[in-house]
Amino acid sequence: MLRITDLSFNIEGRPLFESASATIPTGHKVGLIGRNGAGKTTLFKLIRGELPLEGGTISLPARARIGGVAQEVPGNEVSLLDTVLAADTERAALLAEAETATDPARISEVQTRLADIDAWSAEARASSILRGLGFDAAEQLMPCSAFSGGWRMRVALAAVLFSQPDYLLLDEPTNYLDLEGALWLENYLVKYPHTVLIISHDRELLNRAVGGILHLEDRKLTYYSGNYDQFARQRAAQRAILTAAAKKQDARRAHLQSFVDRFKAKASKAKQAQSRVKMLEKMETIRAPEDAARTVFSFPEPEELSPPIISIENGSVGYGDTVVLRNLNLRIDQDDRIALLGKNGQGKSTLSKLLSGRLAAMGGKTTQSSKLRIGFFAQHQVDELRVEETPLQHLLRERPAEGQARLRARLAGFGLGAAQAETEVGRLSGGQKARLSLLLATLPAPHLLILDEPTNHLDIESREALVEALTAYSGAVILVSHDMHLLSMVADRLWLVQDGTVRPYEEDLETYRKMLLQSDTPAKAKDKDKPSEAAPKPSRDQILALRADVRKCEERVAKLNEMGDKLAKKLADPRLYDERKDELVVWQKKYAELREALDRAEAMWMTALEKLEKAEA
Repeated sequence: MLRITDLSFNIEGRPLFESASATIPTGHKVGLIGRNGAGKTTLFKLIRGELPLEGGTISLPARARIGGVAQEVPGNEVSLLDTVLAADTERAALLAEAETATDPARISEVQTRLADIDAWSAEARASSILRGLGFDAAEQLMPCSAFSGGWRMRVALAAVLFSQPDYLLLDEPTNYLDLEGALWLENYLVKYPHTVLIISHDRELLNRAVGGILHLEDRKLTYYSGNYDQFARQRAAQRAILTAAAKKQDARRAHLQSFVDRFKAKASKAKQAQSRVKMLEKMETIRAPEDAARTVFSFPEPEELSPPIISIENGSVGYGDTVVLRNLNLRIDQDDRIALLGKNGQGKSTLSKLLSGRLAAMGGKTTQSSKLRIGFFAQHQVDELRVEETPLQHLLRERPAEGQARLRARLAGFGLGAAQAETEVGRLSGGQKARLSLLLATLPAPHLLILDEPTNHLDIESREALVEALTAYSGAVILVSHDMHLLSMVADRLWLVQDGTVRPYEEDLETYRKMLLQSDTPAKAKDKDKPSEAAPKPSRDQILALRADVRKCEERVAKLNEMGDKLAKKLADPRLYDERKDELVVWQKKYAELREALDRAEAMWMTALEKLEKAEA
């Protein structure tokens, strides 16, 4: 297990952790949450040993492998598939040794180990992961240099997932995924065989993919069992109890103080008054939880326009001579809340550019209100902010005639206080930059607001504030997002961008989610079956490796059965049920876990036998 004990750490004199402790059980999937800047990413660096500890300890099992997404994948000429395969360094080293080894004993050891780590299915597994993250078969064979930085980050994610470290540390992995990729990752993490610690502000991911929440607050770590919604309920109950206790104590303190004030000068009551003074001094103050500064977004309200604000009849759009979308028959009214669905590369961004006026239609009839103002937010705009300027300077450039007091009020309306207003953008957090970009997009009080992944870098509180602001906003909203919670709370219409056109999607988001996950399963099965049609006859070494695999599985089953017999004998002891009931619960739990392990081991044994029989046929 991962054990953090009395951890203390400071950055530039600011304490991030003070005597923080937590234990993460082996095999658990845990979401690490906390406000932006609390120290979540720093904790990952401390766990990986990239920063020296200042106080306390972090302990892991011996030889445990820790994996995280590399900050950047080199833009070299190595294919995506080979880049991912190379992430399993043990497999690569064993395959290289298998080519040169001459000692029969060592050859046997290498082949046995290759079988143990399922090396022969590695290419299929790597391809499946890349496909889940949005790369088709042709793209997997292309060099990394052919892809942009965001897509290379997906390759880095694929590499660490393929290497299957004992402790998988993921820091906001959905920030560079679309909705389809995020849903695939959620499903993958549920089945991941080892421990996962994930920093995320994606509420749906934290509800579906994790079974525990590690909360970083006030420089302390607190572990909660259950998903995010269960955590939120527990937190609300704790705060209510603490608030009630603080009120009760305040009333008790006021009562004692009243007695002291009334009788401290009266000789006959002096002793009793003094006694109450001592009671007040000894009373340990219960502090009601302080409400954090509420996160807000204040969108300016546009005037009402006659419907429709945009209408497209038999439209088409694309780049150069290439048509990306055709047969477009779309209407947008000012009260619409529309989510764009569709896999990456189908044309969601192209449609957004058409609607925002950044791309001209190639055909058809497009009409829009003459007074229509459109606000556009995309993640690349955050990266295009002038890092040497302050947020206030950004606004002054857009609204030079508007007074500074008014501009500062606008910044405050997006959670950028006096300190952030005068701070260079390059020193702001990702969330603060995103807030500034959102402010700039909504500055002209647009009638139509197009948002492409607006929640990247926003914490959960900020995402909830964005939901509230969009719900209250009187303009139309077009949303592209991987955040299912945001889409479900805001959108009341769904458009599916697919097969070169756009059409209304009549089902709900949950149906769309299930459709995506189900469509991935047969694709995997189909790919898996392809090689078997013309698969070459296994070599002698491969058959030996399969036999070794069967032997290993058989030994594992035998060992688990032996352990099961010992536990069953212990559970048969009547003293457990009369004198040591606390121990009984522990041993029953261990026995249940062992039975589950035995079921898995027997399934692996049967699979190994089937592979061997097929190879020897």
